[in-house]
Amino acid sequence: MSLNETEKEIPLYIKVNEQDNVAIIVNSGGLEEGTAFSCGLVLQEKVPQGHKVALTDLDQGQSVVRYGEIIGYAATPIKKGSWITENLVELPTPPELDELPIANKVPNEQQPLEGYTFEGYRNADGSVGIKNILGITTSVQCVVGVLDYTVNKIKQELLPKYPNVHDVVAINHTYGCGVAINAPEAKVPIRTIQSMATHPNFGGEVMVIGLGCEKLLPERIAPDGSSEDILSLQDQQGFTVMVQSIMAMAEERLKKLNQRERVTCPASDLVIGLQCGGSDAFSGVTANPAVGYAADLLVRAGATVLFSEVTEVRDAVHLLTPRAVNKEVGQALIDEMKWYDNYLQKGDADRSANPSPGNKKGGLANVVEKSLGSIAKSGTSPIFGVLSPGEKVKQKGLIFAATPASDFVCGTLQFASGMHLQVFTTGRGTPYGLAMAPVVKVSTRNSLAEQWNDLIDINAGRIATGEATIEDVGWELFHFILDVASGKKQTWSEHWGLHNDLSLFNPAPIT
Repeated sequence: MSLNETEKEIPLYIKVNEQDNVAIIVNSGGLEEGTAFSCGLVLQEKVPQGHKVALTDLDQGQSVVRYGEIIGYAATPIKKGSWITENLVELPTPPELDELPIANKVPNEQQPLEGYTFEGYRNADGSVGIKNILGITTSVQCVVGVLDYTVNKIKQELLPKYPNVHDVVAINHTYGCGVAINAPEAKVPIRTIQSMATHPNFGGEVMVIGLGCEKLLPERIAPDGSSEDILSLQDQQGFTVMVQSIMAMAEERLKKLNQRERVTCPASDLVIGLQCGGSDAFSGVTANPAVGYAADLLVRAGATVLFSEVTEVRDAVHLLTPRAVNKEVGQALIDEMKWYDNYLQKGDADRSANPSPGNKKGGLANVVEKSLGSIAKSGTSPIFGVLSPGEKVKQKGLIFAATPASDFVCGTLQFASGMHLQVFTTGRGTPYGLAMAPVVKVSTRNSLAEQWNDLIDINAGRIATGEATIEDVGWELFHFILDVASGKKQTWSEHWGLHNDLSLFNPAPIT
């Protein structure tokens, strides 16, 4: 009997916490009106997969509880067995930031995991890369056309001569000129570009292509402002010479990168980013908890784990500040929440702008429910540090790296912070990828893993149907991360060469 046939015959729902008065439907295609569960619950109407059903009668104004937390209040009376749609749940107020408990429930550090290694590229500065890539960054968007043309030629004519180099990547962005370069928040895009240029996957071989009249001077990107790493197009005699000059500069660095070899490195050298996109109601019960378990394993192995997405943390931040390792870290987490509250307020936006229509179609009622599921990715470890957007990570352990929730912006910022590899959970599905770092896709549902069998790397949907535990999938992901970092396995996004454009976060004015 196939899994789908089993799902159709046995109605299943998931209740996360004993205090919950709602549950989500597991079965593919949802369940019809009149469906009876073994506990005696009978559906009053058809409920789609992943959507909430009331486990008790709810009065108007009564708390709707999922994950043991209030996700909203009933807008009207709701009968037991009814489908709880988003319009039936009124959004609660967010936690007051100045009243949050800090570092009062710091988890005990778990027993270290020793002996886990991967095969990486040790750099001269002691950092480690998991890829051997020539990265060529730009100081201004004006040069992108010339650089993209030249990178294609480099790949065709030069790269085959240097088989130990995996790729040549243009680190393009839309910053550099026509911007308020001295505005206080300009530090965010500038340090992001600076951080990306020195990512360990690039082996210390920096190249900066500038125009010559931009506001963001190339010297601000190149380490130590070295002119040897900079080429300005306005100094070149026409397009052909521009291309030849970039190629000559690239070949010098390809020769050096080609000499790099993989060596055995401890798992503690890894920096792993966590993100979710195309989330659904299963995210917080299958994929994200499994990723959280893997995150705990990585922290126990001494690695660095970045979790992010301010707007998908804000409404559950009261569950995170107690885990801060000390008062300073807890206050830094609160400060990042405050900064983003102000940022949204200036744009006349609020937290109700998240979730997306697709998230809602997947069963998420509001940003509170989404946040409670999102933070499951952080596991149970203490939070050891907080990064502002685009800052380089310098600590081990679980770190909150403040970013917007946008997949592309979050990925760009996590990469700038030093992320080697990203674990990306999805319930609705997205082909998102990065050219400079592998992206491991983890599905929340069996049906998505079946539909996208050549895009999903790890299927956490088996947790919902009882075929696997959170621990099983967590360990599977942990080992898969080490194999991908070692070059022994490829993610599907690597296999197909799928990647999105880099997307800077620029809260400063554009002039």
